[in-house]
Amino acid sequence: MRSPVAGIAALIVLFVLIIVAYSSVFTVQQTEQALVVRFGKPVDVVTQPGLNFKVPFTDSVILIDKRILDLENPSQEVIASDQKRLVVDAFARYRIKDALRFYTSVGSIQSANLQLTTLLNASLRRVLGEVNFIAVVRDEREKLMSRIRDQLDKEADGYGIQVVDVRIRRADLPEQNSQAVYQRMQTERQREAAEFRAQGGQKGQEIRSKADREATVIVAEANSTAEQTRGAGDAERNRLFAEAYSKDQDFFAFYRSMTAYENGLKSGDTRFLLRPDSEFFKYFGSASGKPPEAAAAAPKQ
Repeated sequence: MRSPVAGIAALIVLFVLIIVAYSSVFTVQQTEQALVVRFGKPVDVVTQPGLNFKVPFTDSVILIDKRILDLENPSQEVIASDQKRLVVDAFARYRIKDALRFYTSVGSIQSANLQLTTLLNASLRRVLGEVNFIAVVRDEREKLMSRIRDQLDKEADGYGIQVVDVRIRRADLPEQNSQAVYQRMQTERQREAAEFRAQGGQKGQEIRSKADREATVIVAEANSTAEQTRGAGDAERNRLFAEAYSKDQDFFAFYRSMTAYENGLKSGDTRFLLRPDSEFFKYFGSASGKPPEAAAAAPKQ
């Protein structure tokens, strides 16, 4: 029969074997790469996912992310080549391509972010300081981001890091400069509006002057034509009167007197103060317009 001591010893040995076995294996995920360190010195790099082995109790495993990581950079003030001050908000994406070099140079992702932030700011100042404001905000933005990425990738290679992309999220003037530019733009637009209004007023005045001049000419020509027509009518009237007068002077004198009576003796408030024997009333005393004595003495026709 097995003694209780032997059973306990077997259990202890089995427990130790389980601990040793557990300490000698480690698992690497799809998104990770592992660095095996022995007494503080790297001895192996595992980049493939799966189950792996190490020396128990002496080796330790450092897992390093191999996914694409984001680097958020605080807004920086950069001076362009035309001495314009710009506030640039940029970010980068990178991945760890060499775990051993990464561990020996920076050691952790937090330290890598600090180092990359410094390098990114230096690249921003170098590249953007060579071009003017318009190139940064509009004309060459894509090209400039590619140059910054290439420079940053070259400098980060010594840390085992590959820079995948660099993007400028925003590049604008500082707040006080933006307000000054806005005020200048507003003043410029007001000046242009005033100029357009002045040009419109001048054009309107020219049109009104031309219209007034044409109206004056048309009225003058109409008045001239009217005067000519009235003159021709008056001439024709005088001719007709003269012709009628030459044919029968007494009838013509009688007709003119009747017309004068009709126009002068209309009903209304107008009063005439004339002598009864006035020449105006000569046809009231005699149909011939002559005094009664002369009319009686005249032979009857």
